[in-house]
Amino acid sequence: MQSEAHTPAVNVHMGQAAALPLAVRLGQFLSPLLLAAADYFAVVAAIYSAAWLRGTFLPKLFPALLPFHFGHTYIYFVIPVVYLTFIAAQGLYTKRLPFWQGAGLLFKACNYVIILVIGIVYFLKTGHVSRIFTVAVWGLSFAYLAASRYVLKHLLARAGLWQKPVIIVGAGKTAELLAGAFAADPYIGYKVAGLIEDNYADRPLTRQYPYLGTFDQAERIIAASDIKDVIIAAPGLNRDRLLALVNRLQPHVSSLTVVPDVCGLPLAGMEVETLFNEKLVLLKLRNNLALLHNRLLKRAFDIAASVVGGIFILPLLLVIAAAIYLDSPGPVIFSHQRIGQNGRPFPCYKFRSMVANAQEVLESYLAQNPAAREEWERDFKLRDDPRVTRVGKFLRKTSLDELPQIINVICGEMSLVGPRPIVEQEVVKYGEYINDYYLVPPGITGLWQTSGRNDVDYETRVQMDSWYVRNWSPWLDIVLLFRTIKVILKGEGAY
Repeated sequence: MQSEAHTPAVNVHMGQAAALPLAVRLGQFLSPLLLAAADYFAVVAAIYSAAWLRGTFLPKLFPALLPFHFGHTYIYFVIPVVYLTFIAAQGLYTKRLPFWQGAGLLFKACNYVIILVIGIVYFLKTGHVSRIFTVAVWGLSFAYLAASRYVLKHLLARAGLWQKPVIIVGAGKTAELLAGAFAADPYIGYKVAGLIEDNYADRPLTRQYPYLGTFDQAERIIAASDIKDVIIAAPGLNRDRLLALVNRLQPHVSSLTVVPDVCGLPLAGMEVETLFNEKLVLLKLRNNLALLHNRLLKRAFDIAASVVGGIFILPLLLVIAAAIYLDSPGPVIFSHQRIGQNGRPFPCYKFRSMVANAQEVLESYLAQNPAAREEWERDFKLRDDPRVTRVGKFLRKTSLDELPQIINVICGEMSLVGPRPIVEQEVVKYGEYINDYYLVPPGITGLWQTSGRNDVDYETRVQMDSWYVRNWSPWLDIVLLFRTIKVILKGEGAY
């Protein structure tokens, strides 16, 4: 009965998926042009901002600075063209990527441009290149480009110009993850136009999006449709059936993506190689933190950012210390034993957010509240913790209680970004993942802290820590630091 009830819907939905809306057709041509225009103006604005900084603002503060001039040919032609060329080379006018992944490629393009521009000016001997101006152009161009692209893509998505319809072959868990990502982030620009699935009656996703037909009908459905972007998200298919499906669909599409069953593998820096004669695909995985220069780079970044950041937040630290002192008796800062890199214990510093006799209060509370004891044994956290002071609730909500851990970072016991620091009793909960945890110093912030914090179950926390270690990159640390600011401002998942 279910199959018969669904049959009329198949024909109706096939009609819906067949034609591309006018906005989508226009967007295929207009979006790259509008993005390129926005990039051009962003680069020119960055050059003018840097020139004003170096030529007008700084000389007022430092009169000894030499006069600064920069030719209009470079402002309006040479530098913008070089920028647009490198941005296009990264595929940023056609690729559909999440914001932070696209920003990473944009950052790489900005680095290449500045190196090339310095080389051009030097070898053509067109004049002195101000180091302050160069650094300013580099930083401001990235900021302006990232911001303008973020705004423009969201405007294009609202107008329907950035949406690219895609048909997903499969409707299981993998397809649900894809559809959820596309729906949550309009910056990516994909819109699910329909699903192809054999077991549609058992797939909740087919009740959210048009169901187009079965795998055997896939070739006919896609050949009759104007939608030429297809994603095969059915990792459960055996090799022969998957290969046959790819061979049938490829002649009818402009872009065919296959989602492989590699969940859990470290993806950062993954390289794809092929052996044509043997028809084999090789996935080369890297352990970035196994390389000494990467560990030194991470450590150097931690020290520099902690020292500079510590100077800027010193007034805030003094205000928090005074508030804690006036709110309740006891020390302003306390240390708690945590497990660090290679399993070594260390004192983890925090602003005190609990009453002085916290352990006695906890034992008494757990003895009287079985539900709270179960929550504590499961998560090592209490949503309604009786030990937390009035000031402590605010500090925890904003994560300001963790600021003294900058001391741990400078001492090398922690990192700015890393796995969540755990206590001895939590080691057993990590199971086989504990070796991943031991590889790096724990962090003040990390993937768990920016992905829901205490609203995330413990098993997921462990997997997040492991994923971070296996996929570490300098850009990942920068992304997580920026995401931490957003999480702190929103105060979600903290208690």
